[in-house]
Amino acid sequence: MTRSRTVQLETAVRRTDRLIAQGTQVSATFTRWRLAIFLIGLVTTVTLYKLDWYHSGNWALGLFLAVFIAVAAYHNRVETGIHRLRQWKQIKLAHRARIALDWAAIPPRPGEAPTAHPYAIDLDLFGTHSLAHLLDTTVSDHGRERLHGWLLNQPPPPSQWETRQSLVKELAPRSLFRDRLTLEAKLTGEQEINGKRLAAVLEHPVGLPNLNVLLVIQSLFACTTIALASATLFGQLPGYWMFSFAAYALIYFMTDQGEELLEHAVGLHHETERLAIVLGYLERQARRQGTALASVCANLIGGASPTLHLKQAARTLHAISIKAHPLVHLAVNALCPWDLWFTRQLIHSQREIKHALPQWLDCLAEVEAASALGTFASLHPDYAWPTPIISTGEQNGAAAVLQATHLGHPLLSTTSRIANDVGLTGLGSIHLITGSNMSGKSTFLRTIGINLCLAQAGGPVCAQSFTWTWSRLACCIRVDDSLDAGLSFFYAEVKRLKTILDATKERAAPPVLFLIDEIFKGTNNRERLIGSRAYITALSQGHGFGLVSTHDLELADLELAVPGLINAHFQETVSAGALEFDYRVRPGPCPTTNALRIMELEGLPIPPAP
Repeated sequence: MTRSRTVQLETAVRRTDRLIAQGTQVSATFTRWRLAIFLIGLVTTVTLYKLDWYHSGNWALGLFLAVFIAVAAYHNRVETGIHRLRQWKQIKLAHRARIALDWAAIPPRPGEAPTAHPYAIDLDLFGTHSLAHLLDTTVSDHGRERLHGWLLNQPPPPSQWETRQSLVKELAPRSLFRDRLTLEAKLTGEQEINGKRLAAVLEHPVGLPNLNVLLVIQSLFACTTIALASATLFGQLPGYWMFSFAAYALIYFMTDQGEELLEHAVGLHHETERLAIVLGYLERQARRQGTALASVCANLIGGASPTLHLKQAARTLHAISIKAHPLVHLAVNALCPWDLWFTRQLIHSQREIKHALPQWLDCLAEVEAASALGTFASLHPDYAWPTPIISTGEQNGAAAVLQATHLGHPLLSTTSRIANDVGLTGLGSIHLITGSNMSGKSTFLRTIGINLCLAQAGGPVCAQSFTWTWSRLACCIRVDDSLDAGLSFFYAEVKRLKTILDATKERAAPPVLFLIDEIFKGTNNRERLIGSRAYITALSQGHGFGLVSTHDLELADLELAVPGLINAHFQETVSAGALEFDYRVRPGPCPTTNALRIMELEGLPIPPAP
């Protein structure tokens, strides 16, 4: 099914290429026509004037000018259409790259994992070649942060999750809506819409006292100066205008013209126009009642129209942006109280939309994040929608469960991805995973974690089926020492493991799903065994369940002492003098090791076999 999506996208790209080629030919024809009209018009008009046929020359000039403007306007429409097609093609190419995991062709987005987060770094949620890199199709900073929040802040309340997933499911088949939302934003700029900056300006109070009085006084002085200067120009009065202008200039330089706020507003009109375009598109599409989209967008269609108010604010901010050109700014303020007038207009815009703007941005962010997960679902139709187990009969929902079949890692290509089944049932349930180096233990843990993260975010999972109860995800997979904090690798690992154990003591919250890779690998064999036995036993008694991987085969006998512990393993085979891995999880402890074999294959000295 994923292959069919790729074929559809490639067909769309080829169709778009044909339209671009046709449009380019039409544009070249119009370019030639514009040049021909200009030259013919110039020669005809000049010839008529040379023959002293001024009346005919004026008519010819007007006619050719009208024809040239009409052709130029249509030419601009053709160029706009070509630009639109090129942006559309880039969107489709990015979708194709997401299916193929062609990371270089997927547009990068900003975002870093919080350093103290319980699983973000372990599961490669952020950065290049990450889950966020794969998912993120948002167009604004609020949308990007909302998507990141869904991945980081888990689990959500069940009612919130149900609303979220219903919106994602509704948007998944609506590829035209999702791609048009992206297109409307990209047509006016490649950078994401900076809603934070816009909100900061529109919510910032203008501390300009007596603004209306100043505006009236300055307007009177400006009108008086223009009237007196006109009279002086026609020789009716001496240069009295200098006195009124001096008073005007004195007041201008002695009063605060809202300079601080105006400086922040320079150039912001472009962001406002882009936001108005995107919200306008969303407003038009959300009018069908009874849909999840209409429910989420109720703030857009139930009150003040965001399009009208934002366009008015954009015009005001555009006028304020004249400050970016100091000479022009000084000239217009010398003629009239420009800054005062548009500061007053800005205050009016603030009063109208400052309370509604956060709701508009929140609505857009929700739709953007859901659209990103909907695109992920659309591009992978063989992925399953997860099924939560929600029970009101227990304090924290149903008993701890995670059951998945054919579970794979979504950041691995279909050619290298190996799917496995997972079955965890009951608090204290622990799968102890043993296996050789490079056999797939770490990837298996990450596969479980990243799919749980997707499920609780409201998206589909890379599995045939996925059933789980709300869980607090906690990992100890990728642990690094910290020179800044003065932590050794072992101490950093101990602190992470202590955080997980403490979380399992919080019985009022959902259970902890822990994923621990190579437990206590930073210390010696003897102390690692002692510490691992005690730690795993304590985990089995807490409010959690999960998986622990280890190289220590001696820990396999914990299955006899810990009731909820089950042994499982990955193994390898030797073929033609080389190690081969099938990355399949099997029941029981691992029967083989491969460290010495790897050393031997790489040419390191090893002791002879006894």
